[in-house]
Amino acid sequence: CKALWTVSHTVVFVSNHLVNVPYNRVTFLPGTFQNVSIPQNETVQAVVSRILPEVAFITLQFHTQRRNATLSYSRVPDLSSSLTGVDSGLLSALEPSQTTLSLFLSSPDSEVVAGTGVILPYSGSDPVPGACNSEFSLEVDPNVYIRYNLYETTVLFAPANLGYERGQTPPACDESTDTNTRWRLQYDVYQYFLPENDLSESSLFSGHQAVAGVQQMTAVGKRVMTLLSTDKTSAVFNSIPGQGVIYSVIVRDPLLNTSASYVPAHTYACSFTSALDGCQTLGKVSTKVFFTITGLAGLFVCFFGHRFFKCELFCMGFSFSAFFVFVLVTRTTDLHYDERLAVSAVVGVMGGVLLMMSWWRFGSVMACVAVVGLMLGFLVASVVLFTPLGDLDAFRNSDAVFWTTFSCIVLVVPLFFLRWPREGNICTCGVVGGYAAVLAVNAYVYTSLSFITLNILKRLLNSSFSAAFTDVPFQTIDYAMITVWVVLGVCGVVLQLYRERARPFFPPSPYLMWQQERERRKTNVLDPSHHFPPLPSRLLERARQLTRRREPAGEHTPLLL
Repeated sequence: CKALWTVSHTVVFVSNHLVNVPYNRVTFLPGTFQNVSIPQNETVQAVVSRILPEVAFITLQFHTQRRNATLSYSRVPDLSSSLTGVDSGLLSALEPSQTTLSLFLSSPDSEVVAGTGVILPYSGSDPVPGACNSEFSLEVDPNVYIRYNLYETTVLFAPANLGYERGQTPPACDESTDTNTRWRLQYDVYQYFLPENDLSESSLFSGHQAVAGVQQMTAVGKRVMTLLSTDKTSAVFNSIPGQGVIYSVIVRDPLLNTSASYVPAHTYACSFTSALDGCQTLGKVSTKVFFTITGLAGLFVCFFGHRFFKCELFCMGFSFSAFFVFVLVTRTTDLHYDERLAVSAVVGVMGGVLLMMSWWRFGSVMACVAVVGLMLGFLVASVVLFTPLGDLDAFRNSDAVFWTTFSCIVLVVPLFFLRWPREGNICTCGVVGGYAAVLAVNAYVYTSLSFITLNILKRLLNSSFSAAFTDVPFQTIDYAMITVWVVLGVCGVVLQLYRERARPFFPPSPYLMWQQERERRKTNVLDPSHHFPPLPSRLLERARQLTRRREPAGEHTPLLL
């Protein structure tokens, strides 16, 4: 149903001066979304008419993607009767004979703002969202507030009150905690993921239209948790930069079996106005270069890691060292991201060379394979705690339980390498190498699989991250990347097992082979190599040959007559 527009003007007093304020008028129908464009320096009057007598209160919610809009009870907004944001809502309790209602929309930044809004009516038996507000500026605040940083997204809202009919006095909020007070109310926190890699306005508006009311959100959203009235009215979630998420709270009265919805709010965990690391330019060039090289190295290890054992050891040592140095540098210094990444890469190269040289010098295959096994154990433990198992209260409320479980899984996996070292090493090449290729894809196209290890990294870097729910969306691209990972891993493992079936379990140490060859030449005088001159003499002779004048071609021996 299209909006009904009329253009009119009104005269208001501002600081003892007459001001001619133009405003547009739009008529809302209950439960029907209207797309509204707020003109620059003008006010839009939202009108609801023919309100049914059984409706006790009405909420108006208005959503934009990037620009703020101001929603107010009066044409001239003030702090106590208006709200400015990309997701704003107001609740109006109705008088006994009231059949119409007017609220006002304006642009606080003197620019055109486009958004979508809806009116939702509620009866006197429904709970009143935000009616017991003592934290935010509005007297009755039905809004959901979102705060986010790199690690976590926090959802906040004000407590609700019991419903009441028109003309009645609202129940007291904190007079008692009996079952006939607002303390019997329960709050369901819901989460709804927008399509991945879609930052369009139409996608956001479609999402808001799908979850605006109680029935819509319960049908398509995911209930993450239920809070009692005695709990703190907040919830913490994992931040997913670039991924649109709509959060909402539904307050329920279990005694009357009624419910009402707060005003949903959305976040992308990034800024549309930032010139650096905004939603449109999330991937840093340094990150893309780093993970592109990592992905190419992962593909090589996936299919040829065991055959080129030195290269595999270098890649595993690099990953092992770079990860923990990045954590250490981030927690102990204030270096910028690019500097931390550069330091991690340099130390990673040193770690890879150290692991490779330890095998080259000492030839201890099991010691090196143990480090490789720890890499596989780290990935397996991350996958296990990436599942809904990681959101259990035992892991969210206790770092000791989380890290003990994580460490046990990491240490148990390498034990299988003691019995099947070659098979374990080849499996590690396939699984870890395939995941490195997935991370390279994530540098260009968002996929939730990157959070398998990113959640562990966030928990290491942020001590308060343990309280966050780590749900991520699983959509078409994620299932496609899981398929790619499985295909790469299986093909890499099968190919290497087939190619290495007739070869020694592991290549011998070059240093030990050189020692054995040197001893053999010393003792076996019949070996022609025993009579080779020493290496320095051979190098000196080669240098002389390069600087000596070339003799003319011809016969150098006397003719035999």
